[in-house]
Parts: sequence; C-alpha cells; structure tokens
Amino acid sequence: MPTLIFLYNLKVSFIDHLITAMDKTLYEQDYYLWLEKTISLLENRQFSELDLENLIEEIKDMSRRERQKLESLLTKLLEHLLKLTYWQSKRDYNKNKWRREILNFRIQIKRIISNKKDGNYNTNLVSYLTEILDKCYEDACHLFVEGSGIDKRLLSATPIGSINQILDENWFP
Repeated sequence: MPTLIFLYNLKVSFIDHLITAMDKTLYEQDYYLWLEKTISLLENRQFSELDLENLIEEIKDMSRRERQKLESLLTKLLEHLLKLTYWQSKRDYNKNKWRREILNFRIQIKRIISNKKDGNYNTNLVSYLTEILDKCYEDACHLFVEGSGIDKRLLSATPIGSINQILDENWFP
C-alpha cells in the first residue's frame, strides 16, 4: 500500500510539473492565449495554477512601459512648449498647431496618471513626472535646438514651468 501511495504522489507531482512546463511553453508559444488563461485563473482564484514567473515579469513590464510612455509624452510636451516660447519666426504660422499638440500631450499624460476608479491623480506617477522633469526638459531642449536651429544658450537652463503648470490646460509660457 505505501508503494501505491508513493507512486500516486509521484504521478501527481509529475503531472503538476508537466502542466507548469506546458504553461511556460504556452507563454512562449502563444502569448495571447497565455494571457486569457492567466486572466481566467485569476478570476477563478486558482492562484496555485498561475505561471507566476511570467506574470510577475509582465506586471514589471507594464510599469516600465507606462513610465517610458510618460517620459516620451512629457518630453514632447516640453518640446512644443519650447517651440511656442522661443521659435518666434515660426510662431504666427504654427501657434494653433503647437497649442493643439500641447493640449493633446497633456490629455494623454492625464489619462495615464489618473486612477481608473476615482479619476484622481496617482500620486506615485505625479511624483515620477516631477522626478524626470529635468531630464525630459534637457531632452526636449536638444530636440528643439536640432529642429529649429536656435542657439541652445538662448534657452532657459531650468524647465520653463513646474509640473503643475506644464500639465495645466490653461497655462502657456
């Protein structure tokens, strides 16, 4: 009898191992099917069957992608604020277009930093924007100078506004 129990446990262990191996293969072979299965397992609270290794990586990647997107949008927003402020020779012709782009970038940033449930801003992401403001401003200055030919020494060395001003729909330098 102990031999049968041992064999049964060995069989169960082997099957569990195969299922785990298949899940990892599923992640590598069909990402969207893996996603659907993972969602179903989470909804049904079948946590022990989750492919935790890949799930954790996916969550980390989501966070990285959101932050990269915020960095890109903030840089573009700052570049257009610089255009509006310093590119006098093109301002009359492009002012409305630049203001529309500025508004668009502000809307996109606000969508990302807004909590899904209550609509308030996620303080962690707002802090992140404040943290990356100087770097994004430096990048925006570089892009602006390359595109406009305006001497970088004419630009402010510090960001042209606070993060609150930069995100305010009614604020323009």
